[in-house]
Formats: sequence, C-alpha cells, structure tokens
Amino acid sequence: MAAPPPTRTLSPSQLDKLARLGEERTARPGDSLYKVGDASYPFIAILEGEVAILGAAGNEIVRHGPSGFLGELNLLSGQTVFVTAVATKPLRYIAVERDDLRKLLFDDAPFSDLVLSTFIERREALQTVDGIGLEIVGPRSSEATMRMLAFARANRLPFTWHDEPPGGGEEPPLVRLPGGSELKHPSSGDVLRALGIGRELERHEDVDLLVVGAGPAGLAASVYGASEGLDTLVVESTALGGQAGSSRRIENYLGFPAGISGTELTSRAVSQARKFGARPATPYRAVALEPGNGRHLVQLEEGHEIAARAVVLATGAEYRRLPLENLHEYEGISVFYAAGPPEAQLCGASRVAVLGGGNSAGQAAVWLARGGALVTLLHRRADLRETMSDYLVRELERYGVAVRDHSEIAELHGADGRLEAVTLTDGTRHPFGFLFLFLGAKPCTQWLGDAVARHDDGFVLTGDPAGAEHLLATSVPGIFAAGDVRSGSTKRCAAAVGEGAMAVQFVHEHLAAQQKAGVS
Repeated sequence: MAAPPPTRTLSPSQLDKLARLGEERTARPGDSLYKVGDASYPFIAILEGEVAILGAAGNEIVRHGPSGFLGELNLLSGQTVFVTAVATKPLRYIAVERDDLRKLLFDDAPFSDLVLSTFIERREALQTVDGIGLEIVGPRSSEATMRMLAFARANRLPFTWHDEPPGGGEEPPLVRLPGGSELKHPSSGDVLRALGIGRELERHEDVDLLVVGAGPAGLAASVYGASEGLDTLVVESTALGGQAGSSRRIENYLGFPAGISGTELTSRAVSQARKFGARPATPYRAVALEPGNGRHLVQLEEGHEIAARAVVLATGAEYRRLPLENLHEYEGISVFYAAGPPEAQLCGASRVAVLGGGNSAGQAAVWLARGGALVTLLHRRADLRETMSDYLVRELERYGVAVRDHSEIAELHGADGRLEAVTLTDGTRHPFGFLFLFLGAKPCTQWLGDAVARHDDGFVLTGDPAGAEHLLATSVPGIFAAGDVRSGSTKRCAAAVGEGAMAVQFVHEHLAAQQKAGVS
C-alpha cells in the first residue's frame, strides 16, 4: 500500500460532544470491536488505549490511539465491514450509533469535514490493500467478469481479482463477500444488496419526483426536490456520483480554491440528499419511459416501475471507446476510463498514455504523474488550449507530462490483456504499459426511444428547440432534462449542479399548474 489510512484525531470539545451523544465502553487487549463481514458497527472515538485495524488475513493495516476514531465510508452507507478492529491495549472509548452520528454530521460542519474527508481517504487507501473487500473470480475472457470489475471500480469497492475460471464449472464471475459467503454469477444489484447498500425497491412505487441518474445534476435535483417537500426518488444504474465521482480533483468548482475530489463532492451530495429524505436507489437501470397525463411511468430493469408526477432526466453520458477490434482484451486490465487510487498504484513508475484533450484527460494525466508514472498526453488537435483549461495546461507542464499533438491511436500491442505499445495513425510506435481513455461521451438516452424529442446526436432537446416554455423542459410537460444529457448544456460539473437545482423550480411550477387544473 502506498500510504496507510489516515489516523486523524478529534479535539477535546468534539470528544465531549460525542460523549454526550454516545455510550462510554471498555475493551481488553485482544477484544474485537468489529470484524470483517459484520453488517454494522458504531462510530468509535478512543479515549484511552490503542486499536489495530486488520485485513481479512490478519495483516495489520494501521493503528489508532487516544483521540483517534475508527471507521470509513461503509459506516455511513451501511455497507458490510471490510476490516477487523482489535484492541491492543486496555481500551476506553465512546460508541456512537450510526443514526446519531449522521445527525451530528448534518449539524456540526467542522466535525463533518473532518470525519467525511478522513473516511473518503481511508476508503481510497483500502482500495490499494491486497485481500480487502470482494474477491472476484473469473477470466478476462468473460464479459460478465469484466462488467463486475468495472462496477466495483465505479462504486469504489475494494476488491481482489483472480483471473481464472471459478471451480466446478460455474459460470463466471464468482464473487466472495467479506466474511466468506459466495455469490455465483450475480448481478451488480445482487452484490450491492448483499453488501447491505442496495435499496430494494417495490415492484411499483408512486412518487412526486423521480430523478433518473445520480451524477451532479441528478443529486442536485434530489437535494432541492426533497428539501422542498417533494417525495423524491433518484435511481442510478451504476454508481452514485456518476462520472464526476471518479474525478481525481475538480479544481474549477466554485468555493474550493484548492480543488475537491469527485468522491468527496458526490459523497457529500449523497449525504445531503439523504438528510432531506431523498431516496437514492442503485443499481437500477431505466429501460423505458411512458409519458402520461398527470403521472409518467418509468420502467426499470428486473420488472420495477415508478409512477412520478414529474421526472428529471439526468442520465449524463457514457465514455466513448476507441474503434479498435481488440480493445476489449485490454479493458479493465491495462486500459481504463478513469484514474482512481487502484489504477494509480498499478501504473506507478510505468510509461502511461492518456488519450484526450479535455479537462478530464488533463486531470488524470496530472494525477498519474504526481503518483510517479511517466505520462504522455495524446490528443488529436493542433493546440491543447482549444479544449483544455489554461490552469490544467500549466499543471501538465509543472508535473512533466509530455504532450503530443495530432495524435490518434491506430493499434494496440500486447498479450493477455497487458499493453506493451501503441501505434499511432502516423505509423510511429510508442512503448506504453497503460492507456487511459478520455474521449468524451455519448448521451445515455437510448432507453428513451421517441418518448421525448432528441437531437440527431441523441442528446435531449429542451426549451425552444423542444417547443417548451422553460429552458430545461422537454417536449413532454412534466419531464425535464439537466446536466450533460441535455442538448446544448455546458459540460461542466458546476453547470450540471446548477441545472439540477433549477429543474426543481420548474417541477414546482408544473405541479402547481397540474393542481390548478385538477390533475393528480
């Protein structure tokens, strides 16, 4: 592991506040406070003594002493426990149950900042520790296995991958959960629900506002919708936070001059949404939209359907792939679409290519270079400043990222999923061990069919082009679009948040007009 999880400490006033909220307990050396596979555990603040955090095999990861606190993101999400906590000295501590902790996080900003940022850093650190979290067994030739790996990465789940067929002729993948239970050829929903974090929807649900997509736009709509009294459900097919959740650092987001990671920004947004009563549900993929008079019906996979008085489409866009015949052989092994902690650790000190000319490509290149990789940024234009913010161009120079203009990849070379080199369209060959693709995105709107008007490129039309009165209104009253999925939108995180918030204003106007007309 590149660095141990943080061992931040609490102030005396924070300990006093926790003491009033929780229960003081003791433990003897060797006592387990919680262990791998447990369904839940309390927030633990240490008053006296010491606690060791162990992996599934008993290897020590880190120790926490007086004024330290235990836990990571699964404490907030209710996810199955990935590590074991054992007292190594006589221990006196404060235990605060999860619901009480969440209330304190909502009410105490400095405490919330400390705990949430630490939990996020600890999760990122755990993603680099062998033997933590899920075990995924399946060969790289299995599409289902590669989808499961991509899903685990998107949801920031620590995992170990065994590139081999499961025993007994079972269909891959085989997924072993923390604690030892196994899931045979599970869906992504099966895995999340087995980990205790996948909300189980009823076969039919009625809501005021359905938000489809939980990226920045969808989360903003859910926060404002729920905070203003609407029964709000937000469904997401992959990971809460969308593509923004995998961004290493967003440096041009208003109010964060030092930048903020996509994980922290979207984790805070999810917490806000839950605070106000919005219900995030994942992974549920929308497969059809049937506009109605008063209520619109959205069909989800696995036979679920949601009837909503208003719908906000915030499904964003998905990564574009290179049109190379053998690309799938490398995806998830040495070709990636996001640069997170596991990937950064994997390719440290290696020759790495980042393909793309937008801000996401620049952010990834800087992040990887800071981690020790020898990074070359490939892009097809003559001047990188045509598509990338000036501050990122300067960062590329600062961290020694080589930039090649007029560069497109024609061929990949390697074996068994391990990239060795790429050939560009100009015929030159370059030795790269890893490739990160940031080629823009196409809208996730195929499921809509002709339910709402779309541009020829698939993005949803709103406002005047859709024959609608409001900027974010689609061609169907009561259905709105926000963020990257909307035709003509500014593809920036802050703009998506603004549109998600704005959409709720239009939702209220629509619902008021319905009520006045006697439509329910």
